[in-house]
Amino acid sequence: MARLTGARPVAARHWGCATAAFLLLLLLLTVQAAQKADLSGDGTAATINHSLTLLQRLQELLQSGNGSDSVLRVRTAASDEAKVFHTHQLLLSLQSEVFESLLRNQSVVTLHELPETAALFEKFIRYLYCGGVSILLHQAIPMHQLASKYRVWGLQRGVADYMRSHLASESSQGHVVGWYHYAVRIGDAALQESCLQFLAWNLSAVLGSAEWGSVSVELLLLLLERSDLVLHSELELYTAVESWLGRRQPEDPVAERVLRAIRYPMIAPGQLFRLQAQSAVLARHYRAVQDLLFQAFQFHAASPLHFAKYFDVNCSMFLPRNYLAPSWGSQWVINNPARDDRSTSFQTQLGPSSHDAGKRVTWNVLFSPRWLPVSLRPVYSDSVSGAVQPARIEDGRPRLVITPAMSSPDFAGVSFQKTVLVGVRQQGRVLVKHAYSFHQSSDEVADFLAHADLQKRTSEYLIDNSLHLHIIVKPVYHSLIKAKK
Repeated sequence: MARLTGARPVAARHWGCATAAFLLLLLLLTVQAAQKADLSGDGTAATINHSLTLLQRLQELLQSGNGSDSVLRVRTAASDEAKVFHTHQLLLSLQSEVFESLLRNQSVVTLHELPETAALFEKFIRYLYCGGVSILLHQAIPMHQLASKYRVWGLQRGVADYMRSHLASESSQGHVVGWYHYAVRIGDAALQESCLQFLAWNLSAVLGSAEWGSVSVELLLLLLERSDLVLHSELELYTAVESWLGRRQPEDPVAERVLRAIRYPMIAPGQLFRLQAQSAVLARHYRAVQDLLFQAFQFHAASPLHFAKYFDVNCSMFLPRNYLAPSWGSQWVINNPARDDRSTSFQTQLGPSSHDAGKRVTWNVLFSPRWLPVSLRPVYSDSVSGAVQPARIEDGRPRLVITPAMSSPDFAGVSFQKTVLVGVRQQGRVLVKHAYSFHQSSDEVADFLAHADLQKRTSEYLIDNSLHLHIIVKPVYHSLIKAKK
């Protein structure tokens, strides 16, 4: 805890180094005693470990300031008053090369911090003494900033790990967007990708939150170019983009670039007509997207087979995202998934074109919790006539197979990409934990839940002992022989 007092007595400073050195020696001896093992097999050997007591003593030393030989004065531009911390140079130098350099030739150092990092400075110093700290979601960025500034690498890695594992945590204002922008600023590619993937797979939850308005232009464009966005429909995405544009009021070139990233062929003609009549944003930038709207109406008016003769359909504009609407797939909740094989069936629309609106494809799905690969299947043994080598249940792995229950000439020029979303409950919310995608050439997800333990009721992949899946089938069009225009 900070002590807002004047200079320490001279005598106390004189024996501060000796006290810190003694504490360090005691710490080393304690760790050695805790880790030492008697390899001779002597049954009288024992380990004496007082490390918890030592940590308590170090905390008391920080709180009391006894024997301190250095003073940190933490100031912010928002206040004329400084927070004063009476510390021990040796302990700070052990953890931070920056403090080692600052305190080499002086015992009083003034540090200038932002208000948010200054508010956490006591927690930060306590970590340097005790090797542990507790933080909340809104404290992650300022704590990471302190760890980076003073080059406390263990704390820096620990906070980054905390952020990656708490993306799903619920907060009133949201935090993933802010963490993504921070990861970009500091160049943390792993954290950046984790945030981006979470936002893509749980976009519907983000669209309705307070943090949607804080999304930067760069992040919005990155999201809009992705085909793995999970949301109810493309119309939901357009509505959210319209709200973002109305709130941020970017310059026209930026707004037009954003609007051109919407996949208008994935929106039904009736909804497109309403947007043209009612959307102020679309009216303002109509010239910038007029060609895309015209192409979308052409797409809905003609058969995909005929349309593909004249237009390149092998582009993102004609590729559906992971839509949760019933016409694109079905939710499947499997109770007690470790028990036995299950099957189900559902129907999807043949394609997003209105020309195919009345055409349906039936899909059969098989789930097996303990399917054995060929290499692990039972084989007959020569040593015992007719005996079969036993296979352990734990050798098997979950298996999911999705096959069409029919074939049709309408499938010409169309293949199907299948996506399986696995939902989990994290911090009281049901979110997408993982997404598996595979194409028509394969009926099975190769690595489906390869690392999930469905035998345990406490498995992170289960919600109330049930496996929550959402299966999405996306038609992918292929360009045919081009006709002369």
